[in-house]
Amino acid sequence: MDAEPEVLDELRRLRTRIPRLTGALAASVDGLVLAQDTPGVEPEGIAALTAAALGVAVRMTDATGQGDFRELLVRGVHGYVATYAAGRGAVLTLLAQDRVNVGRLHLEGRRASTRIGELVDEAAERAEPPAQSRAARATTRTTNGSAPTRTRTARTPASPRSAANARTTTES
Repeated sequence: MDAEPEVLDELRRLRTRIPRLTGALAASVDGLVLAQDTPGVEPEGIAALTAAALGVAVRMTDATGQGDFRELLVRGVHGYVATYAAGRGAVLTLLAQDRVNVGRLHLEGRRASTRIGELVDEAAERAEPPAQSRAARATTRTTNGSAPTRTRTARTPASPRSAANARTTTES
Protein backbone atom coordinates (compact mmCIF):
# COMPACT_ATOMS: atom_id res chain seq x y z
CA MET A 1 0.00 0.00 0.00
CA ASP A 2 1.26 3.42 -0.98
CA ALA A 3 0.14 5.13 2.26
CA GLU A 4 1.66 2.63 4.69
CA PRO A 5 4.42 4.93 6.08
CA GLU A 6 1.94 7.75 6.72
CA VAL A 7 -0.58 5.38 8.31
CA LEU A 8 2.11 3.89 10.54
CA ASP A 9 3.16 7.40 11.61
CA GLU A 10 -0.47 8.16 12.50
CA LEU A 11 -0.70 4.95 14.55
CA ARG A 12 2.47 5.84 16.46
CA ARG A 13 1.26 9.41 17.13
CA LEU A 14 -2.01 7.95 18.38
CA ARG A 15 -0.15 5.74 20.84
CA THR A 16 1.61 8.82 22.27
CA ARG A 17 -1.67 10.79 22.58
CA ILE A 18 -3.61 8.11 24.48
CA PRO A 19 -2.15 6.89 27.77
CA ARG A 20 -2.73 3.17 28.33
CA LEU A 21 -3.14 2.43 24.61
CA THR A 22 -1.33 -0.86 24.04
CA GLY A 23 -1.73 -1.30 20.28
CA ALA A 24 -3.08 0.18 17.09
CA LEU A 25 -3.78 -1.48 13.76
CA ALA A 26 -5.15 -0.33 10.42
CA ALA A 27 -6.65 -3.06 8.25
CA SER A 28 -8.74 -3.42 5.14
CA VAL A 29 -12.38 -4.35 5.64
CA ASP A 30 -11.55 -7.84 4.39
CA GLY A 31 -8.95 -8.44 7.11
CA LEU A 32 -5.59 -7.57 5.54
CA VAL A 33 -3.11 -5.63 7.68
CA LEU A 34 -2.33 -2.20 6.19
CA ALA A 35 -0.11 -0.95 9.04
CA GLN A 36 0.31 -1.96 12.66
CA ASP A 37 1.91 -0.96 15.95
CA THR A 38 0.84 -3.88 18.14
CA PRO A 39 3.73 -5.19 20.23
CA GLY A 40 3.08 -8.63 21.66
CA VAL A 41 -0.05 -9.24 19.56
CA GLU A 42 -0.32 -11.09 16.23
CA PRO A 43 -1.51 -8.37 13.82
CA GLU A 44 -2.81 -10.77 11.15
CA GLY A 45 -5.06 -12.49 13.67
CA ILE A 46 -6.39 -9.18 15.00
CA ALA A 47 -7.04 -7.95 11.44
CA ALA A 48 -8.95 -11.13 10.60
CA LEU A 49 -11.02 -10.91 13.79
CA THR A 50 -11.67 -7.23 13.09
CA ALA A 51 -13.08 -8.16 9.67
CA ALA A 52 -15.35 -10.75 11.27
CA ALA A 53 -16.53 -8.30 13.95
CA LEU A 54 -17.07 -5.65 11.27
CA GLY A 55 -19.34 -8.03 9.36
CA VAL A 56 -21.46 -8.62 12.45
CA ALA A 57 -21.49 -4.91 13.37
CA VAL A 58 -22.61 -3.89 9.87
CA ARG A 59 -25.43 -6.43 9.97
CA MET A 60 -26.42 -5.25 13.44
CA THR A 61 -26.60 -1.59 12.41
CA ASP A 62 -28.57 -2.55 9.29
CA ALA A 63 -30.99 -4.80 11.18
CA THR A 64 -31.68 -2.15 13.81
CA GLY A 65 -31.94 0.75 11.36
CA GLN A 66 -28.99 2.62 12.84
CA GLY A 67 -27.36 3.44 9.48
CA ASP A 68 -23.81 2.81 8.31
CA PHE A 69 -21.21 1.36 10.70
CA ARG A 70 -19.03 3.91 12.50
CA GLU A 71 -17.49 2.24 15.54
CA LEU A 72 -17.50 -0.79 17.79
CA LEU A 73 -16.33 -1.03 21.42
CA VAL A 74 -15.66 -4.32 23.17
CA ARG A 75 -14.78 -4.40 26.86
CA GLY A 76 -12.99 -7.35 28.41
CA VAL A 77 -11.73 -7.96 31.93
CA HIS A 78 -8.28 -6.62 31.02
CA GLY A 79 -9.18 -3.80 28.65
CA TYR A 80 -10.87 -2.55 25.51
CA VAL A 81 -10.86 -3.22 21.79
CA ALA A 82 -12.22 -0.29 19.80
CA THR A 83 -12.79 -0.42 16.04
CA TYR A 84 -13.54 2.64 13.92
CA ALA A 85 -14.49 2.99 10.25
CA ALA A 86 -11.60 4.55 8.31
CA GLY A 87 -12.77 5.70 4.92
CA ARG A 88 -14.40 3.47 2.34
CA GLY A 89 -12.30 0.35 2.70
CA ALA A 90 -10.39 0.34 5.99
CA VAL A 91 -10.84 0.15 9.73
CA LEU A 92 -8.77 1.25 12.71
CA THR A 93 -8.56 -1.09 15.69
CA LEU A 94 -7.20 0.11 19.03
CA LEU A 95 -6.23 -2.02 22.02
CA ALA A 96 -6.25 -0.37 25.44
CA GLN A 97 -5.82 -1.23 29.10
CA ASP A 98 -8.87 -1.38 31.35
CA ARG A 99 -8.04 1.96 33.01
CA VAL A 100 -7.96 3.95 29.74
CA ASN A 101 -10.03 7.12 29.53
CA VAL A 102 -12.73 5.83 27.17
CA GLY A 103 -13.81 9.35 26.18
CA ARG A 104 -10.26 10.18 25.15
CA LEU A 105 -10.00 6.83 23.35
CA HIS A 106 -13.08 7.68 21.28
CA LEU A 107 -12.03 11.27 20.62
CA GLU A 108 -8.54 10.37 19.40
CA GLY A 109 -9.70 7.16 17.69
CA ARG A 110 -12.30 9.03 15.65
CA ARG A 111 -9.80 11.70 14.62
CA ALA A 112 -7.18 9.14 13.66
CA SER A 113 -9.66 6.99 11.75
CA THR A 114 -10.69 10.00 9.68
CA ARG A 115 -7.06 10.78 8.84
CA ILE A 116 -6.22 7.14 8.10
CA GLY A 117 -9.32 6.83 5.94
CA GLU A 118 -8.19 9.85 3.90
CA LEU A 119 -4.70 8.38 3.46
CA VAL A 120 -5.96 4.93 2.46
CA ASP A 121 -8.66 6.27 0.13
CA GLU A 122 -6.15 8.60 -1.59
CA ALA A 123 -3.69 5.74 -2.03
CA ALA A 124 -6.44 3.53 -3.49
CA GLU A 125 -7.43 6.26 -5.95
CA ARG A 126 -3.81 6.68 -7.08
CA ALA A 127 -3.47 2.91 -7.54
CA GLU A 128 -6.62 2.52 -9.65
CA PRO A 129 -6.08 2.87 -13.40
CA PRO A 130 -8.22 5.57 -15.00
CA ALA A 131 -11.55 4.20 -16.13
CA GLN A 132 -11.86 3.78 -19.87
CA SER A 133 -14.86 5.61 -21.25
CA ARG A 134 -17.70 3.76 -22.96
CA ALA A 135 -16.98 5.60 -26.20
CA ALA A 136 -13.33 4.49 -26.12
CA ARG A 137 -14.35 0.87 -25.43
CA ALA A 138 -16.89 0.96 -28.27
CA THR A 139 -14.25 2.07 -30.75
CA THR A 140 -11.72 -0.53 -29.63
CA ARG A 141 -10.94 -2.92 -32.44
CA THR A 142 -8.96 -6.10 -32.63
CA THR A 143 -5.96 -6.34 -34.94
CA ASN A 144 -8.10 -7.65 -37.83
CA GLY A 145 -10.44 -4.66 -37.60
CA SER A 146 -13.50 -6.46 -36.23
CA ALA A 147 -15.17 -5.60 -32.97
CA PRO A 148 -13.99 -7.63 -29.97
CA THR A 149 -16.14 -10.59 -28.98
CA ARG A 150 -17.99 -10.22 -25.70
CA THR A 151 -18.74 -13.20 -23.55
CA ARG A 152 -21.22 -13.49 -20.74
CA THR A 153 -20.72 -15.35 -17.52
CA ALA A 154 -23.42 -16.99 -15.47
CA ARG A 155 -24.67 -14.91 -12.59
CA THR A 156 -24.59 -16.32 -9.11
CA PRO A 157 -27.46 -15.78 -6.70
CA ALA A 158 -27.13 -12.83 -4.38
CA SER A 159 -25.46 -13.63 -1.10
CA PRO A 160 -25.53 -11.80 2.23
CA ARG A 161 -23.25 -8.80 2.40
CA SER A 162 -19.69 -9.79 3.23
CA ALA A 163 -17.20 -7.76 5.24
CA ALA A 164 -15.33 -7.08 1.99
CA ASN A 165 -18.11 -4.80 0.75
CA ALA A 166 -19.29 -3.55 4.11
CA ARG A 167 -20.56 0.00 4.28
CA THR A 168 -18.50 2.08 6.64
CA THR A 169 -18.43 5.80 7.23
CA THR A 170 -16.32 8.14 9.27
CA GLU A 171 -18.67 11.12 9.14
CA SER A 172 -19.81 12.49 12.49
